[in-house]
Amino acid sequence: MNQEEQPVEDFAQLLARLKSTYGVSESEIARRIGAAPATVNAWSNRRRGTGRGPHPDKLRALAAAYPKFSEAEIFAAVGRKAPGPLSPEATERLLRLFEELTEEQQAMYEIQLRATVEHNRTDGS
Repeated sequence: MNQEEQPVEDFAQLLARLKSTYGVSESEIARRIGAAPATVNAWSNRRRGTGRGPHPDKLRALAAAYPKFSEAEIFAAVGRKAPGPLSPEATERLLRLFEELTEEQQAMYEIQLRATVEHNRTDGS
């Protein structure tokens, strides 16, 4: 089996490895990423809430708080690709472009963006 065929660990497995690597508890992880301890416990025990898995901001915070684990590795464990970086300049540039659209065009692009994000959250591609 080559490296591409090897299964990626799931998020619960990654969290177990993270806790072991850093010697931290779920409560400490929760505190460092701004999540509720019950949320981290649910992730660790493979319980799904009403949401669509961990929010990308929490996953990025996890990578920032525990740098031995990359964003790509963390996002892969939840079955997603890591979103690309968005600099403040890019944010400003996109907002200026969006502001030039009509209200109907803004609504259309928002629907398309939400559909794309939902696809990324559920399909991982």
